[in-house]
Amino acid sequence: MNDFETLAVTLEEGIAHIEFNRADRANAFNRTMWHELGAVMRAVDAATGARVAVLSGRGRHFTAGIDLTFLAELQAELAPLGPGRRQEQLLRNIRALQDAVSAIENCRKPVLAAIHGACVGGGIDITSACDMRYASADATFAVKEIDVAIVADLGTLQRLPRLIGEGPARELAMTGRQFNAAEAEKLRFTNATLADRDAVLAHTFEIARSLAAKSPIALRGTKETLNFSRDHSISEGLEFVAARNAALLFAPDIAEAIAAHSERRVPRFDD
Repeated sequence: MNDFETLAVTLEEGIAHIEFNRADRANAFNRTMWHELGAVMRAVDAATGARVAVLSGRGRHFTAGIDLTFLAELQAELAPLGPGRRQEQLLRNIRALQDAVSAIENCRKPVLAAIHGACVGGGIDITSACDMRYASADATFAVKEIDVAIVADLGTLQRLPRLIGEGPARELAMTGRQFNAAEAEKLRFTNATLADRDAVLAHTFEIARSLAAKSPIALRGTKETLNFSRDHSISEGLEFVAARNAALLFAPDIAEAIAAHSERRVPRFDD
C-alpha cells in the first residue's frame, strides 16, 4: 500500500495512515489523487493487517478540495466530443470520482479523519464518508461547490444532511459559507476539537489504536450494520444484524473476549 504518487501510506500496529501528499497545492485533488484515494481504500479493505484507517493531510491543510486545473483538463478533453457523447463521458468521470469517495464508506474497516487547516469542497465529500472526524482548532470547513457554479456531486448532499440535519446542511450547501471547528463540533459533524494538528493526530491515533485492539470481525460487522440500518427501516436493520450475528457467534473472538475478561488481560484477536 505504499506505491502511490499523491498519497503517503504507512501501516503500523493495524493502523493504515493515509496522508494526502500534495502540500504544495494545499492537498487539492487532481485526477491521480482521486484515483489513488479509491485504490488505497480498496487496498485497506482487503489487507488483513489493516484494522483501522486514518486520513490526514501533510502541510498546512487537510485538503482544498478538487484541483480546479483538473476541472479545466476535463473540459478540454470533453470539448471535441459531440452532443450526447460528451455528456456520456462526463457521467462516467463523475461516477468514477463518486466511487473513489464511496470506497471510504464501503471499506469494511473504520476510517477516521484527522482534520487541520482547510477542509473544503471535496474535503467535505471525503470526511462525510468517514466514520469519525476529529479537527484541530484552526480547521475551517466549507461546501464550496456553489461558489464555482457547480452542484456538489461526490456525496456531500447525500451524507451531510444525515450527519447534521437537513436545515443546517441546506444552509451550508446553498450559501457556501465557511464554518470553523467550534461550529463543526456543535453541528456534530466532528466528534471532538483539539488544540492543533499534532494534538488532533495524537487523539485520532489514540482512538484508532483502541479500535485496532477490538475484534476485527465485530468491528467490521458493526460498521456494516450501521451503514445498512441508516439506509433501511428498523425491521430491515434488525433482520440484517440477526443474520450477521448468526455467523459471528460461532467465531472464536467471543471466547477470547470472555477469557481475556476473566483472566484480566488484553484480548488477542486474529485479523
